[in-house]
Amino acid sequence: MKSTILARRYAKALFSLGKQEEKVEEYSEKLSAIAALYHDESAGIRDALVNPLYPLDARRQVMGRIAETVQADQMLGGFLKLLLEKNRAAILPDIADEMRILADRAQNISHGLVISAVPLGDELLAKTQATLEKLTGTRVLLETEVDPALIGGIVAKVGDLVLDGSIKTQLNGLKESIKGRE
Repeated sequence: MKSTILARRYAKALFSLGKQEEKVEEYSEKLSAIAALYHDESAGIRDALVNPLYPLDARRQVMGRIAETVQADQMLGGFLKLLLEKNRAAILPDIADEMRILADRAQNISHGLVISAVPLGDELLAKTQATLEKLTGTRVLLETEVDPALIGGIVAKVGDLVLDGSIKTQLNGLKESIKGRE
């Protein structure tokens, strides 16, 4: 929880700077690229940046090379160095996630998930997306998932909004109502 709060604070600070420089999307993409390096275990980037056994100068060099690799401008490069100096490099992936959320919110974009029993066709997916956009008032980017346990229908989630039109849920509701009558 503490790292999420810190990540949100750092992301808000970078978002504010990015807004002034009109580089919010650029910063978000570059942070996401760096966060992807963290998840690549073979590269050992995370360990090279957060392991206190490595001298600070060595960690600075690694962060400098990362900044060069993603072609970070002076502002983003300074931000990355600050994270290293404050021993916050470990939460960089969390900062990238929070920055993506802030950038999407600024562009009125929401992310959603549609779960169905069978893969959905493009036409049905487009209709679902249009309906969710109308309901949320935002542009919705959808991911899809297949879960045969639903039997039929779909479950759509966008933020806090959950629309469950699955056969499984309807059958469970019918089961509960029958139990209630007994």
